[in-house]
Amino acid sequence: MKIFTEYDSEEFLEKRGFPVVKRMLFNDSEKALNYADKIKFPIVLKLSSNELLHKTDFNAVRLNIHRDEFLKEFNNLNKMKIKHNGVVVQKFLHGKYIILGVKKDETFGHVILVGIGGIFAEVIKDASFRVLPINKKDAFEMLEELRGYEILKGYRGEKINLKNVVNVMVKLSKLIEKNKNITELDLNPLVANEKNTVIVDARIVFD
Repeated sequence: MKIFTEYDSEEFLEKRGFPVVKRMLFNDSEKALNYADKIKFPIVLKLSSNELLHKTDFNAVRLNIHRDEFLKEFNNLNKMKIKHNGVVVQKFLHGKYIILGVKKDETFGHVILVGIGGIFAEVIKDASFRVLPINKKDAFEMLEELRGYEILKGYRGEKINLKNVVNVMVKLSKLIEKNKNITELDLNPLVANEKNTVIVDARIVFD
């Protein structure tokens, strides 16, 4: 079994045409600050480590960071006593959170999941499943099955471009067809708004 770090997972997906947030890995705080200035504040900081399956459980993520607090937060993460290979500096995006994942089941083969994402995904448990492969019609039906579908459509808030979400779902289906050795793939979350749907956190496990 081989587990990719979040950074490696995002590199893997970006090279295959998936929309991934602007980000870069750093060990040097000044170089990191220069990059943050380039992509514009606010930003997100994340510790990059194979030992962290859920970074929020270890306080290894800093959200909505502004310039005056950047160096302090970067150095606090970089000094954590967890084996790591640096800190990811990432653009902070606004939108609705969607979780998208694939798991290889012993009976059904690869199964795809879509649901309401973010840190409360495991609590809300609003998700829809299909056996892969799927097409655009399948993907739209999965979204319509969610209890939070009206929220995604814009109920009391910003609506999102559902076609962009569907395109990522179908693209993921095609990726699995070409990479059968993927046993788990988690995108949590996709950040979706009216213009874009972007991967901001990823994890891939290969057998």
